[in-house]
Amino acid sequence: MADRPRKALICGSAAFDTLMVFEGRFREHILPEQIHILNVAFLVPQLRREFGGCAGNIAYNLRLLGDPAVPMATVGRDFAPYRDWMERLGLPLEHVRVIDSQLTAQAFITTDLEDNQITAFHPGAMQHAHVNAVADAKNVVIGIVAPDGRQGMIEHAEQFADLGIPFIFDPGQGLPMFDAADLDGFIEQANWVAVNDYEWQLLQQKTGWTVRDLTQRVDALIVTRGHKGSIIHTLEHQFEIPCAKTSAVVDPTGCGDAYRAGLLHGLMHNLDYETIGRIASVMGALKIESRGTQNHRATPEELQRRLAESFGDAAAAKAALSART
Repeated sequence: MADRPRKALICGSAAFDTLMVFEGRFREHILPEQIHILNVAFLVPQLRREFGGCAGNIAYNLRLLGDPAVPMATVGRDFAPYRDWMERLGLPLEHVRVIDSQLTAQAFITTDLEDNQITAFHPGAMQHAHVNAVADAKNVVIGIVAPDGRQGMIEHAEQFADLGIPFIFDPGQGLPMFDAADLDGFIEQANWVAVNDYEWQLLQQKTGWTVRDLTQRVDALIVTRGHKGSIIHTLEHQFEIPCAKTSAVVDPTGCGDAYRAGLLHGLMHNLDYETIGRIASVMGALKIESRGTQNHRATPEELQRRLAESFGDAAAAKAALSART
């Protein structure tokens, strides 16, 4: 009998994203000295509704990389269109649980011409994430605890650790929900931490930790920095990863999730950190060229070409992206 495929379990949200574009700059309309009486309105001629949420987005991107990805999320009674979409993509639904009393999580994201974003988020069914259990998913070799319901994130991290399954802690927009003691618990259990540069500043503010403090406790700290690329910190090394080449900068929404799919791919296949960062960068670049979080496409061969074009060494690119779990 053939070995069953080893899977990545993606614990996080599935959400409807309402994406709006403000054809101006927030900084020209928000006066710092009047922030205490803030009352602004932005005209948004462009509006779209997309399928999103960290679990859905990361699973989507991981499938582009050719790896079995299992999303674990709680959704609401309005989930049917998203369910149809996931079924067409071939994403498994056995760990996507419907909470009939709730609506699916909803994100309302406005982006300005400088790629700054203002987001309002209704958690809905996401608040029930803890009804799912990591142990229910079989053949899992790696996981990620991405933004989700507070209790769900805490319990899923504990469950990964108890089962001995390595995982990435990705607090994202959920970071304000946790105090220093909570974060200490996550870090104690996680193998890797992934944050953007703003989240890293907030994490430091809450805990007082330095890069060295964190890398003494986890295998790597990954900090994404938008157009400046990313940095992967380990206890002994610092890998600076430039942005991969893009044909256009269209929509940054979901780039972080695409990047994290690249991290998971590299970690699943035991690649070195520099290669992992480069693959993640290519995934972020691919995503930023398309509107929405799950509309970009690429074959494995196209991803290999893009990796070689951005970072050189076509043979290494092929080796990095031809592995399959």
